[in-house]
Amino acid sequence: MAYGYNNLGSLIQNAWIEKQKGGHMQFLTIQGLMIAWLTMIISLVLDLFPSLTPLRRIKRVLFMIALPVSVVVTTIYWSLILFMPHMILQANPGTTPPTSSTEAPQLMRIPLKMDLALHAAPGVSLLADFMFFERKYDQQTALYAAPVLAALSGALYGTWVEYLAKFNGSFPYPFLTENPFEIRVAIYTGAVTLALVSFWIINSAHP
Repeated sequence: MAYGYNNLGSLIQNAWIEKQKGGHMQFLTIQGLMIAWLTMIISLVLDLFPSLTPLRRIKRVLFMIALPVSVVVTTIYWSLILFMPHMILQANPGTTPPTSSTEAPQLMRIPLKMDLALHAAPGVSLLADFMFFERKYDQQTALYAAPVLAALSGALYGTWVEYLAKFNGSFPYPFLTENPFEIRVAIYTGAVTLALVSFWIINSAHP
């Protein structure tokens, strides 16, 4: 995860992103990466100092956000990158053909090593940590706290990107830019639902 974040500046799309208001933090991928990174750092500290009970409570709350977000990022990203890459990847401005051309613009892709670091490592790491080193959440927490955190996270991200789009003239992902507000709200709602249901499934599958 550190490798992926530290090499963002080497991407062809970095110059375009840095000109945008919000920079890399407008992407759910990067926000998910940061919270996953923080969760894993706290996990490491707890391995070294297991008596830090307050820190463990913080990790448990972060886990309820980081794990579902990583599932959403991984599921949506890899589904679109395999079947509809134009919906998730920005077109390279330097290779965009004239509007009269039928040729599809070249997309700004990420090297596979970085792709895995950004869009697979967080989910795999969090899932392994949860299954092997954490206890499952009790029923009351899963039924009441999880929906609140999922809805709050989705509302905050949706509000954030809607705000940034007013300055940037576009959204970080083409599938948001190409849809009207009502459809975007449905997308945000669908992502929150996916996050919540995935959390319930993973929690129930915990041994």
